[in-house]
Amino acid sequence: MAHFHLADDLDAADLAVGRVVALGPQESRHAVTVSRVRAGEGLLVGDGRGTIASCVVTTADPQRLELRVESVEAHPDPSPPVVLVQALAKGDRDELAVQAATELGVDAVIPWQAQRSVSRWEGAKVAKGRERWRAIVREAVKQSIRPRLPEVETLATTKDLVRMAATARVLVLDPTAEARLSRLDLATADGDAASDVLLVVGPEGGISPAEVEAL
Repeated sequence: MAHFHLADDLDAADLAVGRVVALGPQESRHAVTVSRVRAGEGLLVGDGRGTIASCVVTTADPQRLELRVESVEAHPDPSPPVVLVQALAKGDRDELAVQAATELGVDAVIPWQAQRSVSRWEGAKVAKGRERWRAIVREAVKQSIRPRLPEVETLATTKDLVRMAATARVLVLDPTAEARLSRLDLATADGDAASDVLLVVGPEGGISPAEVEAL
C-alpha cells in the first residue's frame, strides 16, 4: 500500500492532475529518511481538507520531495460532523482515546476540563497540551489515510459544552447506559442531520451526575 503524507499547505487547486507539487521539509525528510521513498514510487498526498491525490515521486530529496499528480479523489463534507469531547485524564489515556477516535473518523476534537479530571491544563500547559493533541491527531490521520485533518479546539469547560449543546446533539458515553451507541443512526435520529454530534467521554473517575444533568 502506498504511503500517505499530509501537505496541508497545499489546496485542491495545487493537487490537480499533471501538476508537480512538493512536500514540506518535515514530510520530505520523513518520507526519504524513514520511509525510504525513492524516485518513481507512488505516494498518496492529502491536503487535509477533503482531497487525496495519487502521485509519483519525481525527486526524492530529504529537504524537498517532488511529486507528479496522477489522479485525484475529492471527498464530500461529513454529514453530520462528529465531534469527540474528550475529558482530560491522567497518564496517556486521553491521548490514546484521541488517537483511536481520529482513526475511526471523528471530525473534530474538544479537550474538556471535567469535574473529575485529575489532569489539569493550566497556564502554559493549555497551549502545550493542545499542540500535543494536534500532533497525535495528525499522525492518526496519516496512519488511517483520512481525507480531512480534524481540528483540535480550545480547552472547554462544562459551561462551554452546555452552550454548544444548544445547537448540537449530545451523546454522553456512559458504560451503565441502556442505549447502545452502535444502534443509533447519527445521520437521522433526533432531528437535524446537519447539526454536530458531540460524543462526550469522561475522565477515569467518570462523568459527575451534575455534568450529566447539565448536558
